[in-house]
Amino acid sequence: MTSTGSAGPRQRPAITVQQVRGLAGSTKRQRAVVRGLGLRRIGHTVVRPDNPMTRGMVNRVPHLVRIIAESPTGGRNES
Repeated sequence: MTSTGSAGPRQRPAITVQQVRGLAGSTKRQRAVVRGLGLRRIGHTVVRPDNPMTRGMVNRVPHLVRIIAESPTGGRNES
């Protein structure tokens, strides 16, 4: 029999987002967006899927966060 499945797990594109400024003085909506991204403090970095929803959240608070890496392999090193 021949195998019709893929050779391995499919890698999804991802972006790495870092919080670069504190939330003091920001609105409740901006705080909710930053928390929704999973960021907790200045310098905290998270890997999120690269999709329109995540990009829209980052675009809502560009003064508080930055994208530090874009990876087609889901943020994992291939060794």
